[in-house]
Amino acid sequence: MNPETLIWIVLFLPLAAAAAITFFTRSNTRLSAGLSIGAVVAGFALTIIYVATAGWSPVNPESWVPWLSAGDLQVSFGLRMDSLSLLMTLVVTGVASAIHIYSWGYMKGDPGFARFFGSLSLFTFSMLGIVLANNFVELFIFWELVGVSSYLLIGFWFEKPSAADAGKKAFLTNRLGDFGFLLGILVVWSSLGSVNFALLQDKLAANPDALGCWGMAAGLLIFCGAMGKSAQFPLHVWLPDAMEGPTPVSALIHAATMVAAGVYMLCRVFFLLNVPALNVIAWIGGFTALLAALIAVQQNDIKRILAYSTLSQLGYMVMAVGLQGPTPAMFHLVTHAFFKALLFLGAGSVILAVHHEQDIWKMGGLRHKMPTTWLTFLIGTLALAGVWPLSGFFSKDSILAQAATRGNYPLLVLGVLVAGLTAFYMFRLIFVVFLGSGKSDAAGHAHESPGVITWPLRALAIMSTVGGVISLEPMLHHYFTKGEHGESLSLVQQLIYPFVHSMGPALLGLGAAAAGFAAAWALYSKAGSDPLPARLGWLSRAMANRFYFDELYAATVIRLHDGIAGVSAWVDRWLIAGLMVRGTHGTTELAGRAMRLFQTGNLQTYALLFALGIALVLYLVLGI
Repeated sequence: MNPETLIWIVLFLPLAAAAAITFFTRSNTRLSAGLSIGAVVAGFALTIIYVATAGWSPVNPESWVPWLSAGDLQVSFGLRMDSLSLLMTLVVTGVASAIHIYSWGYMKGDPGFARFFGSLSLFTFSMLGIVLANNFVELFIFWELVGVSSYLLIGFWFEKPSAADAGKKAFLTNRLGDFGFLLGILVVWSSLGSVNFALLQDKLAANPDALGCWGMAAGLLIFCGAMGKSAQFPLHVWLPDAMEGPTPVSALIHAATMVAAGVYMLCRVFFLLNVPALNVIAWIGGFTALLAALIAVQQNDIKRILAYSTLSQLGYMVMAVGLQGPTPAMFHLVTHAFFKALLFLGAGSVILAVHHEQDIWKMGGLRHKMPTTWLTFLIGTLALAGVWPLSGFFSKDSILAQAATRGNYPLLVLGVLVAGLTAFYMFRLIFVVFLGSGKSDAAGHAHESPGVITWPLRALAIMSTVGGVISLEPMLHHYFTKGEHGESLSLVQQLIYPFVHSMGPALLGLGAAAAGFAAAWALYSKAGSDPLPARLGWLSRAMANRFYFDELYAATVIRLHDGIAGVSAWVDRWLIAGLMVRGTHGTTELAGRAMRLFQTGNLQTYALLFALGIALVLYLVLGI
């Protein structure tokens, strides 16, 4: 078997599982779950085998078959197998494997158990298609499949109006970004004559000005797709509402998969982005990071806190791309996949233990009742806060160092501020949920989750701990610099590398984390209720209400949309259908009925009418 065949199998195994579950095994819940879990775990194992066989930079990085041909447009269905896509494939299949196994325990007893696993497999197939696609057309098709499958997962409990609305909101918001993305693809194709990533990169390497005056427009339009999938301002409003889906869905969407697709896509086509477009991207990412962190400070739903945390970290990644740092962006994407999946699955364990309560102020005292969940959640929190030597410290430091290297000190300050806010709201969550005393009967009777839930937490905790020192950054640096090898470092050298290479940003990041922890300790270590609303007043209310973006959109964009729709409906009903269609029909019918009055069948009447007609003609002629 050719090594490339393994990757084709990795791609289509989840699709086969989804099809089998949908058409044959929905009545057998155990078999359905086994098929779904087996497909993604086998995909993870096969990817490891492929990397061990062909290496991170295989001799034949592409495998394809002819697909579409329309005039000058030639599109293959192909797979791109370089170190970037292979790393992302390992992340997607690895994290998805943990989430699939966890779901077996979490979704046990749900009436839609088999349907849930079928949707998970479809989502995994779609995400792998994005990761492995070698051209824009193929990527866009899988991009839309991710949108469809995420709609099915977010609205999985569709009998709840809030879940159904959240699914529609996610789907429609992403369509806005995808429209711009499609326009960007068309601009690139019309300017460069190809949609294949390798060919496009070669053309721009030979002629950096090949896009001409369309360079910035193409970059920003393609970024629109990332704004939707990775929930960047102003298309960020769908992501927190996606919490209406089951907790494993939240982990899958907010960790390594859907929301990461936008950042991955930007890194994949980084060669298309010129400096003006990158400047815009950097500031949108930075603003999103700060906005989401501020909102997270005053959220009380445990999953919404983590959702806004995801928004903030995605802003970090997008900011890194805009600072011409695809290496730090992908590095943080990978480490974030580990600790954010861990945090969401840990939150799910807590939610199960307190009988599906999600308000953190109705929890408390869970540290001793749920020791495994507590310890793994603490590891995830420390990693997210950027505490040395966990994985998040190294990847976040690389982004702050990138801002310092580029001399963009405003974004460096913004990044440090966001780091402090991240530590603050995460330790707020830790103190309220796990420490202190129980604040409800459910919290008082909580107990540790079963092994099918806690073992994935342990596995992700290990990766959240060591993910920063397993040579991810050197490999990504080698890929994005086209063969430039970094230093070969020992484990000890990797642990201290940030302090040697970029001591200023490293110390600023640690200082921000320490300040956030100290503020959280002072306010929440013994708090029975949130003290911030009384201290911050209107600002606290604004943060709790997400700065009223939903209300603003409802009063402007949605009202404008409804107004245009109302006018269009009136024009269609009364002018087009009424006046033009029914009016023409009615006029013709009335004229016909009037003419029928003259058709009496009486010869004398016809002779009289004929004579009157002649008389009228003569009068008109002689009158002229």
